[in-house]
Amino acid sequence: MALTAEERLRAAEEAVRQLKAGLARAGVTLPSLRVDPLSVANESLPLVELGRCNMDTALRLACVLEGRSGE
Repeated sequence: MALTAEERLRAAEEAVRQLKAGLARAGVTLPSLRVDPLSVANESLPLVELGRCNMDTALRLACVLEGRSGE
């Protein structure tokens, strides 16, 4: 059974919530992180927009992905 538009939106919002929480635990905040509103209307799962961030945040995120602290 295919997901309804509302179910797809809820799933995307939950993914954003979990990603924000995980990034926050790592000391990283992506201020533009959100569900892409234009992608909600199509039949597939909505896109998660990571958005823009400053250089400090980008470097901290790179450190987290490499498995080291952002210090």
